[in-house]
Amino acid sequence: APCRRTVRDIPADMVEMRQEQGAGPQVTGFSGTGFKVRDAVFPDGVILTQEEARTWTPPAIDALAMADLGDALESEPRPEFLLLGTGAKLVQPPAAFRRAMEERGIGIEAMDSRAAARTLALLRAEERWVVAALYPLG
Repeated sequence: APCRRTVRDIPADMVEMRQEQGAGPQVTGFSGTGFKVRDAVFPDGVILTQEEARTWTPPAIDALAMADLGDALESEPRPEFLLLGTGAKLVQPPAAFRRAMEERGIGIEAMDSRAAARTLALLRAEERWVVAALYPLG
């Protein structure tokens, strides 16, 4: 059964999500244009691997390249795919970025960052091996 949380002592600009299920860090709330992951707030972008959440200062979406993800896709086993949260609305990543992902054998699913955070939570509960890279919401 899902865990129910009450809204109390939560800053007005923070939205809480359901409690984490499954392995690996996931977004537990939104704060301004950023993300809450467990007890940490990432005011800008965030990359979530199976092992960690790290601050990410992404480039403009039309300039996104594999190098911008650092070593986030280097884990073993290899991630099934990258959940790319493109900010407040869906913006398609550059074709060259998609091709580079395909060449590495890693799928990519682009969606707005809130949807990507919710999808990551569902996939973590299913114990799927994915990486999420989330652009800030503003």
